Amino acid sequence: MDSNPRIEELLQRLQATEQELAKEIDRVLEEKRRQFHYSLRKGRVTFERNWKQLQRRYRQGLLRYIAGAPARHILTAPVIYAMIVPIALLDLSVSLYQAICFRAYRIPRVPRSRYLVIDRHQLPYLNAIEKLNCVYCGYGNGVMAYAREIVARTEQYWCPIKHARRAAGAHHRTDHFFEFGDAESYREGLKRMRRQWEQEAEG
Repeated sequence: MDSNPRIEELLQRLQATEQELAKEIDRVLEEKRRQFHYSLRKGRVTFERNWKQLQRRYRQGLLRYIAGAPARHILTAPVIYAMIVPIALLDLSVSLYQAICFRAYRIPRVPRSRYLVIDRHQLPYLNAIEKLNCVYCGYGNGVMAYAREIVARTEQYWCPIKHARRAAGAHHRTDHFFEFGDAESYREGLKRMRRQWEQEAEG
């Protein structure tokens, strides 16, 4: 696959910056754990006992929380919660899809647990409704990110060709797609790209 040298250079710099950013975020998260007195053990958040009791003082009671909610929040709540149906169906359908098709095509499967992070309900200062909302948001956004990666890998397998114009919010895999109009690279490189994935899936 032929590439623009300048774009390749920028992509390499971007990847290096992303790796550096990931390390810095991990470092800052570790500092925050110390600052707010909690630790992670097998994905479970554990607060220091005294700190947990202190945080509970900030919990707002359910009646006070509901009474203070704007009318627009209460009126639109059924619409928001009803979205759990299509979100759960999306989760189920893309999981089933990749279980069948990714095995058949030998595409490396997307690990669902990397995208669905649900932990904010463990915060002592949230009441029951706030915890439910946080679980819902974590699940909804996680499913969307999980599905996006499955669709991105599907696109890379079947039609890894860049668009003629730049699309907003394009996924990171498009950086390595074939140029729009470059028929030779597409025909010569597609099988090679698929073989590399097969080796990755088997490894």
